[in-house]
Amino acid sequence: MLSSDDLRQYCLDLPAVVEDYPFGRSPDLCTFKVAGKVFALSRLTVAPLQVSLKCDPQIAVGLRGNFPAIVPGYHLNKRHWNTVTLDGSVPDQLVREMVQDSFDLVVDSLPKHQRIRLR
Repeated sequence: MLSSDDLRQYCLDLPAVVEDYPFGRSPDLCTFKVAGKVFALSRLTVAPLQVSLKCDPQIAVGLRGNFPAIVPGYHLNKRHWNTVTLDGSVPDQLVREMVQDSFDLVVDSLPKHQRIRLR
């Protein structure tokens, strides 16, 4: 099961990712951004550990149907975001793939000159 340190490091190992704590009322809510756009959010100090990730809407529905620990994004656009509880019921490799997919969705939405620098 991924720890908060594992999740944080995996996100930060992606190209040009920055960690930010932009929400004054929720100082423990960490965002991971690429080119100023959020691809992951997590309260790294709260148990159980959860992470919200962007997801293709069709894939999101399938993941939610297969894993009770994956639900529509908490306080996010439910069509495009999933919140994953990292309780061991979702394989670590799948969580990593979901983080990568979220990162890729954000990068794919950037202008071409920015995408080229991030690939």
